Amino acid sequence: MSDSGGNPGTTRLTEAQRIDWLRLIRADNVGPRTFRSLINHFGSAHAALERLPELARRGGAARAGRIPSEDEARREIDGGHRLGVELVAPGEPGYPPRLALIDDAPPLLGVHCVPDALAEMQRPMIAIVGSRNASGAGLKFASELARDLGAAGFVVISGLARGVDQAAHRASLANGTVAVLAGGHDKIYPPEHEDLLLDIVEARGAAISEMPLGHVPRGKDFPRRNRLISGAAVGVAVIEAAYRSGSLITARRAADQGREVFAVPGSPLDPRAAGTNDLIKQGATLITSADDIIQAVAPILDRPVELPGREPEHPAPASEPDASHRGRVVNLLGPSPIGIDDLIRLSGIPPAVVRTVLLELELAGRLERHGGGLVSLL
Repeated sequence: MSDSGGNPGTTRLTEAQRIDWLRLIRADNVGPRTFRSLINHFGSAHAALERLPELARRGGAARAGRIPSEDEARREIDGGHRLGVELVAPGEPGYPPRLALIDDAPPLLGVHCVPDALAEMQRPMIAIVGSRNASGAGLKFASELARDLGAAGFVVISGLARGVDQAAHRASLANGTVAVLAGGHDKIYPPEHEDLLLDIVEARGAAISEMPLGHVPRGKDFPRRNRLISGAAVGVAVIEAAYRSGSLITARRAADQGREVFAVPGSPLDPRAAGTNDLIKQGATLITSADDIIQAVAPILDRPVELPGREPEHPAPASEPDASHRGRVVNLLGPSPIGIDDLIRLSGIPPAVVRTVLLELELAGRLERHGGGLVSLL
């Protein structure tokens, strides 16, 4: 079973491009969406790096943000190699095809697996997430679901957390599982799952992270990680999730990304089932076995995955806004998110100029990008 479309993995970054991409995504105030905007605007990471200080200054920054040097980028790449981690771009071996389709896909993804297991990442994935404090019944169902999905040809992806995640990973070792990390590959959380992660890699599974080596996961990193869990998968199965749990964040991200959301019903007397029962009320597919998932995603797997292009061969010419353009855009922005299309319409400014102003503001640390083409002023 394959989850790839076209010829994934056939186009590779050059060594120089990989260094430029790493320097750009590690630069201050550059996230995945900003990275993509910069590439589309300037045509390459190399050209974008040269313009970052000027853009930040025009956006109102008191000083330019930090940009890692080439030597720093090489050290990060070499440090990853020593741990068995490769930094891969969308379309390269090891990058999950569906993950490349989300609007905030990591430009470079750290993949830890044995070298000949990179092709396993092209297989379709189902995410299994749920309570860290799961019941015995929840853990048993997570294990059975993972084993059955693996036997059907799916890779099980989860977050290496305690409880349901752990049970799903353990049960799918024989057929392939992927752990998504909230921190760097050398900062495993929880620490007691380092042995589990080693078992995953040795069993031809993988660990993936967008974070640099040495990054200790913080609270805000886990929702960010959750978008990778759902983004890489065809669908997300939630087992025992209380209200306000991280698993529900993953389910919401899955719905936003156009992924299938599955929920296991539970007793209304068990608070650990309150979130999953509510998901079912909101339209999630009720499941009681792996067959329910397999039948639901079968039509999706018949459609090829069209990966986005890489650096454009003929980028649009950079449009230089003047002070009046910046003033109009800033006046329309506020703490509440607004669509970029609405900004263009309300400002009466050409789209390329509005996007340049937004890049300037973001690189100055004054703008936040949200999903669905929304932005807000910080």
